[in-house]
Amino acid sequence: MNKRILLSLILVNMLIIVLVFFLPLFKVFTFSDHRSDHPKIYYILMEDEQAFEIRYVHSIFLSNVFEQYRVTPRDQIQFLSMNYEDVGIGLPGYAEQGETLTVEDGIYTLTFENRVVDSFVLFVGDVDADLAFRYKGEEVNLKKHLTKGKSYLFEVERISLYDMMKGVKLNG
Repeated sequence: MNKRILLSLILVNMLIIVLVFFLPLFKVFTFSDHRSDHPKIYYILMEDEQAFEIRYVHSIFLSNVFEQYRVTPRDQIQFLSMNYEDVGIGLPGYAEQGETLTVEDGIYTLTFENRVVDSFVLFVGDVDADLAFRYKGEEVNLKKHLTKGKSYLFEVERISLYDMMKGVKLNG
């Protein structure tokens, strides 16, 4: 009888270990090479902070652009605002419906009322200009980890310990 109890305990523990290993328990920001037959997941562990930022140097104006986002309670991505110094190609000089544009000390701030998406595609350009992901006071150089000339699907999702082991952690 003791052998049965011991065997049952071992099986239950193994089942718990397998579940923990494969259950999507970890909330992360992911960059997936979605055009590949064998997509690789690059991820940044998400903690309690919901806000993040993408900073890049505009390829033509060679000035910094800051895009601010936050993660909604439903794990969607809300585009809050963007700040930039130059107007033109990809950097508007006017606001459209649901947007507000202000200019202060030569910095344009375009604010969005309610622009929420499940994901977006991030293109990593071939130009040697900065592309960084900022979260909790830390900045990750995306061009150091992601392949130039490729596009990546960016989203917030939950992944398992197994997925984490297969993927590439970009922070910490």
